[in-house]
Order: sequence, then structure tokens, then C-alpha cells
Amino acid sequence: LSLALPLGLLAAWRPGTWIDAGASGFAILGLAVPSLWMGPLLLRWFYVDLKWLPGPADPADTLAALVLPALTLGVHLAALLTRMTRTSLLQTSSEDFMRTAAAKGLSQAQALRRHALRPALLPVITVAGLQLGGLLGGAIVTERIFGRPGLGTLMLDALAVRDWKVIEGVVLTIAIVYVLTNLLVDLAYAALDPRLRVQGDQT
Repeated sequence: LSLALPLGLLAAWRPGTWIDAGASGFAILGLAVPSLWMGPLLLRWFYVDLKWLPGPADPADTLAALVLPALTLGVHLAALLTRMTRTSLLQTSSEDFMRTAAAKGLSQAQALRRHALRPALLPVITVAGLQLGGLLGGAIVTERIFGRPGLGTLMLDALAVRDWKVIEGVVLTIAIVYVLTNLLVDLAYAALDPRLRVQGDQT
């Protein structure tokens, strides 16, 4: 989100320019490169060649040890959210309230930030919530590459030895997180779009 929202906002602010092309290029590249290839590539650059960041052989209890796994997982997800943020902002920019904001003297950047961003974030938050749930069990490859234990690895190891209790616990944990995430997404809807609060009160 920290990558996708600024890039999507910049791309919608200057559509058709080099800024838009750069953000779109990042999104296409991030979607095209799988984590199975990006993880070893990042390890080769930043751990083996440059020696800037720790790798699987180093202690895993430091904040720096999270950088490469987080980038491996986050770039692909950020690419999708960047495209969604840009598309949603451009659609919202054609609404009547944006023309009213421009008529009141607001610049395009101010109108996007103050008026278009909040309603445009509704579909972005929906996809981000689904991504959060998918990260719990879908990061097995990244966990293996960087030697970090996670729920995906735990379930895979439990399946290998048919430890059904552990498998049930992991599935239950993922299900609870999905439910809580959906609840938070619904609450975020009401916070971002006051019209939804009004409809809920009327109902």
C-alpha cells in the first residue's frame, strides 16, 4: 500500500506523461515477475553481491531481515494495487463533484487528494483485504527461499506428516483472519464514503 497509493495517485495526476508511464511500467513489471524468480534475484543483488541486507543464513530476528521477504511479496501485490488506484482515480475524476472542485479554484492535485482519493479507494481496499488473507497461506515459496517460518510452511510440513490437528489450526486461523479482514473492509467503506453510513442509518 505504501508503494501503490503514491504511485497510483501520481499516475492519475499526470496521465499520459512519463510519470504515468513509469508507474504503469512498475505495475506491469511487478505483475509479470513471479516471487519464485524475484526472491533469488533480490538475494543475489542485495545479499551476495552488495552485502547490504541479511539473507537466510543470518539471524532472522532483526528488522533488516524482513526487507527482502517483504519486497518479494509486496512488489507483486503493489503492482496490482497501483493499476487499480490509477484506474479508480481516473474514473472518479470524471464525476460532477470533481468539476465543482475545479470550479472552486482547486488544482488537479488538490482535487484528487481532497475529493477523489477517498471514494476511489473503495475497490482498492477490497482487493487489499483479499490479498492480506491470501498472504497467510500463499507465501510458501517466499518462506522457503528466505528460510522464514510461516503459516504456509507450517501447513506444508504438517501435510507431509499428516498432522491433522496442526492443519485444522492453520485453516481455522486463516478463516478467522479472512472474516476479520472483511469486517475491517466494511468499516473502512463507511469511514471513506459517508453516503454508505447514511444508507445504513436509513436501513
